[in-house]
Amino acid sequence: MAPRRRSATRPIRLIATDLDGTLLRPDHSVSPRTRRALDTARAAGIHVVPVTARQPRGIRHIAEVAGFMDYALCGNGAHGLHLGSGETLFEAHVPVAAQRALARALTERVPGVLFASVRERGEVFVAQEGYAALAQFEDHKRAPDEMGASTLEDVLTGPSLKLIVRHPALPPRALLAEMGALGLGSYAVTHSGAPFLEVLAEGVSKAWGLDRLCKMLGVDRREVLAFGDAPNDAEMLAWAGRGVAVANAEPEALAAADETTLSNADDGVAVTLERMLALAPPQHEELK
Repeated sequence: MAPRRRSATRPIRLIATDLDGTLLRPDHSVSPRTRRALDTARAAGIHVVPVTARQPRGIRHIAEVAGFMDYALCGNGAHGLHLGSGETLFEAHVPVAAQRALARALTERVPGVLFASVRERGEVFVAQEGYAALAQFEDHKRAPDEMGASTLEDVLTGPSLKLIVRHPALPPRALLAEMGALGLGSYAVTHSGAPFLEVLAEGVSKAWGLDRLCKMLGVDRREVLAFGDAPNDAEMLAWAGRGVAVANAEPEALAAADETTLSNADDGVAVTLERMLALAPPQHEELK
């Protein structure tokens, strides 16, 4: 995806950042240097918004250590919420009919494919029998023994904030090609570097959710600085007034971004924010 040409820049009023692979270090921690940069941005009156594939339960600890207290976009933009109050701002669900059509066609084309449904503000996870055996805690920030073993009909019986599609042998890019060959157009599909695909309501992406939030806050897209690393970040990086990919980003994110910063292991988000805010780099080793 080639980024659009940018118009004249405006002062940044909102920072939108992916978490895994972008803001978070490889060990999933928030460095003191990154926390300092985020706090400085907030003190300057800038909204700092996590925009993630994770569900709310998967960002609660991160919110505490990163200082996220206000708005968040979860489920790749399908679920907007206020972290402080817990208020849901908006949601978009994959309809049951679209789920069933996809599952029927893909199961016939790719035997062995498995599904899981994320529902009810991200708190409910309904997994098809056999899915938990493929999963690890980090996949969904949920222990596999909590996932259950439902029939495919039960997985598909309610609309999903996100429908997970996984195969025991096919990697996500290969599975994405198989889904593309189906020619179905009643949903959106992306992947975040995890070992599965994520199906969303038609038209939904991180950019879609960010656009909705910005309109609620009265923020112009030209006043948005976005950070990302994965294919599910590409639309957001291209949509924002300034899109920045970390050095470890996937090709889709690198192509969509305006610029590249250091990797997540080297606090690339903090480095960019320090320059923008004229914040001197930390001098003490513990902040590096």
